[in-house]
Amino acid sequence: MYDLLDLRLFVAVLDEGSITAGAGRLPLSLPSASARIRGLEARAGVALLARGRRGVRPTPAGVAFGRHARETLDALGRLDTAVAAYAAPATRQLTLVAGSSPMERLVPRALVAFLSAHVDVDVAVVERRTVDAVRLLADGEADLGVGIADPRDGPPALEDRLVDDSLVVIGAPGGVLSGTPRLSFAEVAEHPMVGLAVDAPLQATLEANVGDRAPLARHRGRAARLGTVVDLVAAGVGLAVVPRHVVDPALGLDVGELTDPWAHRTMVLRRGAHARPGVDELEAALRVAAGAGSGSVVTKG
Repeated sequence: MYDLLDLRLFVAVLDEGSITAGAGRLPLSLPSASARIRGLEARAGVALLARGRRGVRPTPAGVAFGRHARETLDALGRLDTAVAAYAAPATRQLTLVAGSSPMERLVPRALVAFLSAHVDVDVAVVERRTVDAVRLLADGEADLGVGIADPRDGPPALEDRLVDDSLVVIGAPGGVLSGTPRLSFAEVAEHPMVGLAVDAPLQATLEANVGDRAPLARHRGRAARLGTVVDLVAAGVGLAVVPRHVVDPALGLDVGELTDPWAHRTMVLRRGAHARPGVDELEAALRVAAGAGSGSVVTKG
C-alpha cells in the first residue's frame, strides 16, 4: 500500500518541478524527500522522474503515476465531507450530464471545487452523448449539460461556448506520425489504433462522423477512459484520435492535426429547462475548470 505522504510529495514535486521545492510544500527535509521518491521508484520498478540540472520532469510512467496519485488524493479529500453530509443531509441535488471528453478532466476538477465549497448540495453525474444530453436538459431531467456543439446548427452562442475541443491524432514519439503534421482520418485508419469502448459517447460520435468514408480501423485495444487510451499510445500500442486537451505535453507524444471538418469542435455548456439553486455556482466551477485545463476558454460575460 502506498504511503499518502509519498503521494502528496510526488504531486508537489510535479507541481514545483523540483524535489527541493516539492519537499518545502509539505514540509520535508530534502534528504527525507529524496529517499521517499527513491522508495516510490523502487516499488514501481521504473523511473518516475528524469533528473536534470534545472530540476525534474516526469517520465511517461511518472505522468501516469502522478495522474492516479492526484485522483487518489482528490477522492480522499472528499471523505472529509462525508460525515458532515450524513450529519446535515443535503437539501438540494443537481444533475450534470456530460460526454466522454469533459468527463476526462474538466468535470472531475469542477466537482472537487464545487462539492468542497457547497456541502449542502449533491451532484449526480451522468455520462451521455450530446444528443441525449440535449433531450435530458429539455425535459428538465438535468440541470447542466457539457457537450459538443453540432456544426450543422452553426456556430454556438458566445455564452454557451466553454472551450476548444478539437480532435487530434496522437502517436508514440518518433513513430509513424513523425514529419506528418496534418492528415485525414482515412490515413490514420490505415494504422493500428487504440480507442474507447464502442459504447463510449466520443467513440460513437467518431464512428458516426466517419461512416463508410474511411477504411475499417484495426483497434488493438479499447479502454473505458481517455487517460488510458493516451497511456496505451505512449506505450507504442497504436495511434488514437482524442481531444487535444487530454494530451499531456510532458509525454512528448507526436500530435497531428486532423483535416476532417468534423474534427474541429467546440465544447459547450447549456442549462436545463428549469434552473435550480446552485446551478450558477456549478456553472462557474465548470468554467474555472475549463480555464485551468485548456488554452482556449470562453468566460461567460
